[in-house]
Amino acid sequence: MNARSLRQSNESGSPAGRVATVWAVFLLIALQLPIPSILIPGSSLRILVGQEAVYWLMTLAVLAFVLRFERRPLESIGLHYPTWRSLVWGLAGAAAAVIGIALTYLVLIPALGLPNDDAQTHSIVALPMWFRCLLITRAAVFEEIFYRGFAIERLTELTHVRWAAAGISLAAFTYAHLNHWGWPHLLVAGLGGLVLTLLYLWRRDLAANMLAHFMTDAVGFLLG
Repeated sequence: MNARSLRQSNESGSPAGRVATVWAVFLLIALQLPIPSILIPGSSLRILVGQEAVYWLMTLAVLAFVLRFERRPLESIGLHYPTWRSLVWGLAGAAAAVIGIALTYLVLIPALGLPNDDAQTHSIVALPMWFRCLLITRAAVFEEIFYRGFAIERLTELTHVRWAAAGISLAAFTYAHLNHWGWPHLLVAGLGGLVLTLLYLWRRDLAANMLAHFMTDAVGFLLG
């Protein structure tokens, strides 16, 4: 089967299309590795900018995969033109996430006797404002496309159980934060990820998710 016939079969949900989806999921699993840090090691500001560029290239790669290889519209991963409802639900999601994360820091982590090490947060807040804006924008776009739209939709096609797909995606999103943040922060990432996952399941609107993600991170990294 040539590439053209394979792409056409993806549209019909044939076995070849399912194979493409499996490869897409393997791609998602591979992205649990700190790829930008591996490709561009270091911590200077110039290197951090280079690592952010790698994330943007990875984002473009998955969009190209959906459009060119799968031959599907971006609506297939919940990405469509935002409406006023996107704004309303995005702000509501951000409010829920901020409240939940604050309670996690103030109540849950001390109750469990876990160390509340904010060294990583302080290191980010110490960076220039323009880079912090770039960082949280990339996180909102990259992580919502990969972990909510792409992962949930394609895993649903494999499992035929949307809640199972959402659970796998949430676990992957939470674990991905381990490399830079450490074990105690997984509670925070998991709580924020849960809110964003529920928002996507409810609205299937990546624009709302991206706004909620951006505003949540902005509270911690721009107002800190």
